[in-house]
Amino acid sequence: MPQKSVRYQRIITQLEELLHKTDFPYARMATVNALLYNKMDNFFWVGFYLLVNDELTVGPYQGALACQVLKKNSGVCWAAINEQKTMVVPDVHQFPGHIACDSRSKSEIVIPLRNSKNEIIGCIDVDSDKLAAFDETDAMYLEKIVALI
Repeated sequence: MPQKSVRYQRIITQLEELLHKTDFPYARMATVNALLYNKMDNFFWVGFYLLVNDELTVGPYQGALACQVLKKNSGVCWAAINEQKTMVVPDVHQFPGHIACDSRSKSEIVIPLRNSKNEIIGCIDVDSDKLAAFDETDAMYLEKIVALI
């Protein structure tokens, strides 16, 4: 089994032990961010954007300063929300309408976040300062992790 899969499995095991302590979503998001940011190679920025009054507004995150509100229907986060699916972008500079909150970001993965009614309420956004840092393995495990929230 590839090392990345093993690392994700360990993170999921840790999260399952930690997240049962509270139902408060922000605490759960903050815990997910801290583990991913500190345990995964190439995770330059990890955070949540939440739909608030029909805007994507930054929630809990780890990394450099974030954009507070993302321009409506622009960038990778809005694409994931609007298409209701995970977006893996190997080179953000090739993505139409990419929002550069940090110019050092080179690749990105975004997974929609759903509530208990299966409604999209935001997304987790992970950036890397390396090109093509994310693949289907990241997508599969990050989708499992987001479902824990």
